[in-house]
Amino acid sequence: MTSLRIRHRTHYRYREPVSLGPHRLMLRPRESCDVRLSHFHLEISPAAHVTWAHDVLGNAIATATFGAMSDTLMIESVAELELEAVAWPVFEIAASAISFPFRYADDEWTDLGALTVPIHPDPAGRLRDWAQAFVAGPPTDTLALLKDLSAGIPAVIGYQSRDDEGTQSPLQTLDRGWGSCRDFAVLFVEAARSLGFGARIISGYLYNPDDSLLGQSGAGSTHAWAEVFVPGAGWITFDPTNRSVGGFNLVPVAVARDIGQAMPVAGGYVGDSGAFLDMTVEVMVTR
Repeated sequence: MTSLRIRHRTHYRYREPVSLGPHRLMLRPRESCDVRLSHFHLEISPAAHVTWAHDVLGNAIATATFGAMSDTLMIESVAELELEAVAWPVFEIAASAISFPFRYADDEWTDLGALTVPIHPDPAGRLRDWAQAFVAGPPTDTLALLKDLSAGIPAVIGYQSRDDEGTQSPLQTLDRGWGSCRDFAVLFVEAARSLGFGARIISGYLYNPDDSLLGQSGAGSTHAWAEVFVPGAGWITFDPTNRSVGGFNLVPVAVARDIGQAMPVAGGYVGDSGAFLDMTVEVMVTR
């Protein structure tokens, strides 16, 4: 068990006071059998009215609305939690899904729904063919296939952090040969979906005390990885950026069909188009 404290601060600056629109915040870690949240505090300046709700995938969503104009906006969350995931998990995969290809049960297929459908266009089937190359043959060990797919991404794609918003498409990442953790996660999820798996994007935090892992260092940032649903085992965590399986050093905040649905802070303002100066993000994950 690892006790962690996570501080996430987002600071916006404007040239002049502006009217802040509602901001959608996804900052509260998701609790589970592996993540036990003991404390969560949200501080916002200028003062805001905050309401909470859960979206269709069970993510905790805070909506902040503002009454006063301001030339700054600071949003800071502090979470304290216990991370109980083990470093080398053993997955009890159902007999029907040990070998690939397999068929999801009708109820599983219905509930997975859009999580099995690729989002990004692949008109020539290039991504599908790339993913299919990891299939040793019929049958193939399911877990070995997914591990090979995850490890195969950093084998051909170089890691490069990016501060700008947005994500490359899987084909862009393959063509460019580099990407951020977001791009790695999107490529893995779309490749898994092209093979018929149900897969989803995870946004959260990486515990990286010695800076030996990719995806977060120094002032830090959020991290992105993926989960694939395998009958019997349930959702299995894959971090292609670091070639790891299981969530022993990962703290999930949001799960989503598409990475654009898991932004930690999203909102806007009413004012001059040139009023925005800059935004800084600081993330510290400490024991």
